Amino acid sequence: MLGSAAQNVIALADSIFLYFYDEVHGMGNGEFASIGFVSVFYLVVASIGYGFSKGGQILIARKMGQDKPEKAGLTFYSMLYFEMALAVVMFLFMQFGAYYFFSLIVDSDRIFYQSLDYLSTRSWGVFFSYAGVAFIALYTGIARTKFIIVATLILAVVNIVLNYCLIFGEWGFPEMGIAGAGLASTIAEICTFLAFVIYMLQDKQAKEMGLFKLPELDIPLIKKQMKLSTPIVAQSIVGLGSWFVFFGIIENLGERELAISNLVRIVYLVLSIPCWGFSSGTNTIVSNFIGAKKRQAVVPMIWKVAKICCLSTLILALPVVLFPETTLYPILGSQDMSLITESRPILWILFIILILFSIVGVLFNGLAGTGATMFGLKLQLFCALFYLAYIYIVVEFTDGGLMLAWTAEIFYFIILGAVTTWYLHRRKWWNLGL
Repeated sequence: MLGSAAQNVIALADSIFLYFYDEVHGMGNGEFASIGFVSVFYLVVASIGYGFSKGGQILIARKMGQDKPEKAGLTFYSMLYFEMALAVVMFLFMQFGAYYFFSLIVDSDRIFYQSLDYLSTRSWGVFFSYAGVAFIALYTGIARTKFIIVATLILAVVNIVLNYCLIFGEWGFPEMGIAGAGLASTIAEICTFLAFVIYMLQDKQAKEMGLFKLPELDIPLIKKQMKLSTPIVAQSIVGLGSWFVFFGIIENLGERELAISNLVRIVYLVLSIPCWGFSSGTNTIVSNFIGAKKRQAVVPMIWKVAKICCLSTLILALPVVLFPETTLYPILGSQDMSLITESRPILWILFIILILFSIVGVLFNGLAGTGATMFGLKLQLFCALFYLAYIYIVVEFTDGGLMLAWTAEIFYFIILGAVTTWYLHRRKWWNLGL
C-alpha cells in the first residue's frame, strides 16, 4: 500500500505545509490552490513511469511463477534502462514545455507562475522517481514487499522535515515557498533511491537473480515490456490526465473552489491508499497464478481482494465523512474551518466514490495482471471521454457547481466496473500469452 502510494504521500505533505504557509502569510489559499493543480500534473508524470514499471512487474511475477529468477533479474534491468531514458524525456518536457502547456489551461496568473516555480525544482526528481518505481516493481513482483515500507517511510520523513525547512525557511534554510516543496520532494526521492540501492547490495536473493552485474541492452525484452506496458501507461495518462483536466476546469470556477477541491483531493489521496496497495498486489498475484497454470483461481481471488479492500476503505472513510472537523483537525488545524465546512457535501460524494474505487480498482488491476492491457486501455479511454464531457457540461452550462462536477467520478467507476466484470467472467484472457 505504502509503495504504491509514494507519490500520494509526497503530494499530501506538500499540500498540508503549503496550506499552513498560506495561513501564516495571509495569502488566502493561493499556494494551496496552486499545489492542488500542479501536483496532479506531476502525478500524471509519475504515473507514466509507474505504468511502465507495472508491465515489468507483471513479467517479473510471471517469471517467478515459472521459477526463472534469472529471467526476472534481466527483466528488472531492461525496465530500469527504459525508465531512465523516459526520465530524460519527461525532464526536458517539464523544464521547457510546461510553460506553454500550462498557458493553454490556466487562467490565474498566480497559479500559473507558482506552478512553474514548483516544477523548477520538482522536475529533477523524475530520474530518482522512475528508478524508485523500478525497484518497487521488482520487489512487488517477487512478493517481497517489506523493505518498500521502510523506503516509503524514509521518503515521507525526509520530505516532511525538508518541507518544514525549505517552505518556511527554518533552521538556516532559505524560505522558498512552493519551490521549496518541490526541492524537498526531489531530495526525498534521492534518499529513497539510495536506500533501495543499499538494500539490493546486501540482498542474498539478488545474486540468484543476477542483479550484481549489469546485462547488455536487451532490445527484444524492452519491446516486449513496452508492448505490455504502453496500454497501462496510456491508462494512467487517461485516468490521471482526466483528473488534471478536471482541476483545470474547476480552476475556471475560482481559486476558492479550487482550494475546496484540493482539500477533497487530499482526503481522496489518503483514503485511496488501501486501494492502490491491494490493486498492486492483485496485479502480481494474478500474473503469478497464470504463470503457475492456476487460471481457474484468478477471478475468485480478485473478488476476495476486492471485498477486503472495500472493507478496509469503509473503516478508514466513515470517520472522516461523519466527523470531518475532528478528523481533519490534525492535518489542517483550526485556522480556517470554513474550508472544511464548505467541503462537507462533497465529502459525502467522495465516500460513494471511494466505495466504488475500492472494488473497481482491484477488478481493473486484476484485468491488467491477465495481460489484457489493450482492452483495459480502450475501456478507460471511453470512460474518461464520458467523464470529461460530463464535467465540461456541468461547469460550463449548468449551475450544479462543485457537487455535481464531482459526481462524474461515480458514473466513471460504475461504467468501468461493469465492463471489467463482464470481461473477466468471459475468460477471453485465458488464451493471452506473455
